Amino acid sequence: MTEDVLPTIPDWNRRQIDFVLTTVVGVRGSTYRGLAARQLVSADGTMVGTVSGGCLDNDLIAIAAEMGRDAEPRLVKFDLTADDEAVWGWGIGCNGVTELLIESANSAAQFSTVISERPVAILHTLSGPEIGRHQAISEVDPGWGTEVAAAMRDGRHRRLHREGVDYLLEVNSAPPRLVVCGAGHDAVPLVRLGKELGHEVTVVDDRRAFLTRERFPEADRLIQCAPAELSERIEVDDRTAFVVMSHNYLRDVDFLGSLLGKGAAYIGCLGPGERLERMLKDLNARGLVPDPTDRIYGPAGLDVGADGPIEIAWSILSEIMAVRRNRQGGPLVEKKGPAGWRPLP
Repeated sequence: MTEDVLPTIPDWNRRQIDFVLTTVVGVRGSTYRGLAARQLVSADGTMVGTVSGGCLDNDLIAIAAEMGRDAEPRLVKFDLTADDEAVWGWGIGCNGVTELLIESANSAAQFSTVISERPVAILHTLSGPEIGRHQAISEVDPGWGTEVAAAMRDGRHRRLHREGVDYLLEVNSAPPRLVVCGAGHDAVPLVRLGKELGHEVTVVDDRRAFLTRERFPEADRLIQCAPAELSERIEVDDRTAFVVMSHNYLRDVDFLGSLLGKGAAYIGCLGPGERLERMLKDLNARGLVPDPTDRIYGPAGLDVGADGPIEIAWSILSEIMAVRRNRQGGPLVEKKGPAGWRPLP
């Protein structure tokens, strides 16, 4: 949601609109959004982004009207854990504690300036006389470099406390990458939906006629190459997911063989499990054996009864999300602990 919020801040400031920038800086229990989620709320009720399922909106509108454009930043905690409240407890779908940093328009402008420069990380001051300060830092920063490096390794924002002051360390990770290996008709919704979920999307195929902007307007890159050359043309790392789906057995074997042992975040192979077993057997005959760290999934996707290209695309993207976040992808009703549960920062 930060992407939606960013261009709106200077626009509303130019128009002298009274608004607040709200940022999730603390969570406990079941909460709708995680750390660093953002929402703009104007005094007239206009909203961009979200920090809750809607349960905090009326309070935030009132705060926006009260703070005006020049008020000092403040930290506000919303506790929705009361079991006996039909509206503010279980009834609104949350049962946790959300802590928000709320900044008026002029304070939000400083955040907008800092984040527009795309720093590696931003240190947000949450207490003391400098509350609301936003400082760009990196892993080589002499004071905070160790914490930044650790946060970058696991790709997670974190709360910090030093010398009596609370901070939120926000890491600006590069977007996850999705590489679709095969430009068939069922790749079209996968590319579109993958882009909507925030991926940097690349489509790879050796057939020029299939690899066109008319078919894949949302793709960031279209690469024509032989399947066996895939890893030579695309960086393979732990933030890149690959979906092998050319529907041609020999192409798919070469795509998969090019990825073995390269450390991809996810390798999904369309088609039945028996097909994947045969592919791996043929690759083994070539001397290409999966590394123990290879995350290969076939059939690709979660078992949701998907039928047709759009549903299959959602199934695959859901599995990719689950793998990235170390989740099983099963029904929330079977999950121990509340949905969306997060530990104390």
